[in-house]
Amino acid sequence: MRLAGAHPAVRRIWTVELRSRADGPRLVCPRCTVHALPLQAASARSAALAHLARHARTDVLPIHLRTCQCRAQGCSWHLRHRGCAGPVLLALTRDRSGRAWRLSDTCAACAAATSRTAVVPATLINPRPPERPGHCPKPLGGVGDRTRVREMLTYLSAALPQFTSPAARLLALQCALRAGACGDVRLPAGLLRGMRLHDRTELWEELEHVGWLRRTTGRNPHVGAQLLDAALLSPRPGVQARARAAQWAVRPVPVAVPAGRPPAVRLTALALASHTAGDAGSADLDVLARLCGHAHVQTAELLDRLVASCTLTTWKHSRETGEVFWWLPSPAKAGR
Repeated sequence: MRLAGAHPAVRRIWTVELRSRADGPRLVCPRCTVHALPLQAASARSAALAHLARHARTDVLPIHLRTCQCRAQGCSWHLRHRGCAGPVLLALTRDRSGRAWRLSDTCAACAAATSRTAVVPATLINPRPPERPGHCPKPLGGVGDRTRVREMLTYLSAALPQFTSPAARLLALQCALRAGACGDVRLPAGLLRGMRLHDRTELWEELEHVGWLRRTTGRNPHVGAQLLDAALLSPRPGVQARARAAQWAVRPVPVAVPAGRPPAVRLTALALASHTAGDAGSADLDVLARLCGHAHVQTAELLDRLVASCTLTTWKHSRETGEVFWWLPSPAKAGR
């Protein structure tokens, strides 16, 4: 991570605010001299997020010049601070009222410690180079697959209410990763059967109720839907890369559990797998709980269940740093 201070003139913080007016909400951006026309109340939030995304695409900066803007502000965006660490990411934060939004370059540590914040996947902002023809595909579960799943789980933790069920989160993850450029989704019925989510109409209703998607007529044997969040409606290159990540998320080796296990166990295993390298992994307990929509006590109970099923060898929680560490069985023991 590059700390702030080397280039004080570089400032990558964009904010927008939705202000109520008699003729409808207006979008106010300090960087734009002309205010937007009155918006429809139903699309005001989407317009705000799309406006921030345009600023991020316009104000492009090489990665070696990007710095943690939270540190530049004295780390006043979060309550606790254990020091900046990790790569500089784009973090989206909303205020308690949901009327103001901030998009900024923030290190991974500050983004995790800031409430109501989600990391914006790079694929939503920056186009990826096309894959070389004839290139031999890498095995599933590589760094890129884990990163895309981790970023999408982080996005869903902010886009969906905390009370969203684990099964609905698993369904939303597949929709987000497999969606087309216009937010259209076609999930094969075989995929849903393999995930034990087929004919679970209550899960689709749950996501429709919070305004995240709308079901459409899908040709058999596919289930169709349309995503409604503007953060996923911009052109997103890397369709094949996202499809690979979605495929790995169904069975996230090496922390894979049988599809018949409860969705809460499978979601926890997936969150762990996205933070695992080799035969061990670690993450902040707050981050794990937020990714899965659980309380700390529930997360600890689910980790114990993974140990009891021999998916994990053991785990521990450091109360000083707030981090959780876990270890996987050796391949020989896992085979037996």
